[in-house]
Amino acid sequence: MTADEPGTDALTARSSRVVAARKLQRRRGRDKAERFLAEGPQAVREAVAAGVVDDLFYDLDADTRHSDLIDAAVAAGAHVHPCTDDALASLAETVTPQGLVAVCRFLDQRLPEEAVLVAVLHGITDPGNAGTVLRAADAAGADCVVFGTDSVDPYNGKCVRSSAGSLFHLPVVRAADTADLLDVFPHAQILAAAAGGDDLYGLDAAGDLDAPTVWLFGSEAHGLDDATAALAHRRVGVPIWGKAESLNLAVAAGVCLYASAAAQRRAS
Repeated sequence: MTADEPGTDALTARSSRVVAARKLQRRRGRDKAERFLAEGPQAVREAVAAGVVDDLFYDLDADTRHSDLIDAAVAAGAHVHPCTDDALASLAETVTPQGLVAVCRFLDQRLPEEAVLVAVLHGITDPGNAGTVLRAADAAGADCVVFGTDSVDPYNGKCVRSSAGSLFHLPVVRAADTADLLDVFPHAQILAAAAGGDDLYGLDAAGDLDAPTVWLFGSEAHGLDDATAALAHRRVGVPIWGKAESLNLAVAAGVCLYASAAAQRRAS
């Protein structure tokens, strides 16, 4: 493994490269630089595989434990930098840093107009929930995830970590206005996930889930506002057969996406 500058001392928290990378912890800094941070071996591995890593910072322990990953970053053209523990801690946003933080370029992605399964996040501000929905969409084979009106930045550190690498697997698009982006999918039915809506499994049994579908998901606390829900062709709810008051947003999204994915596969 060869570092960017062989023989140099480990970077400290005050080193200019570390200071510049730390600015990416804020959305303003990310948008200005068009760069974001990916932390930990899972996220860094996927970022390297996607070819979007500019810089990789690592502590001396990671030099041993993840030497193959550091070598892969070098082979992919990234600059790699050994760092002191304090430097890594200043870049990491987790309580226990995992020794690797990458600076990644924004993913240049467009809406796939012929998509058959899309998840749209509207007003979802919790980065953990948003990242988990993204992960579920990836697992279900969705074609795209859209972060719509008033949703968290998909490049938020917690969102990146919660996606467990899925951010790098499928198109993820930031949209200023949810209503405008829905016009991109005139061929698809739009379903709004909403408590009290039509029974998801009743629709499945009726054969209504096998068409190209755009799912609208709102915040866990408030759901979709009436104006946004009205953009959908129908409101759909996940039935609760036990005593739980409600489902976590990411769980409900996963159930909806998998139901559509399974129906579409049966019909193909």
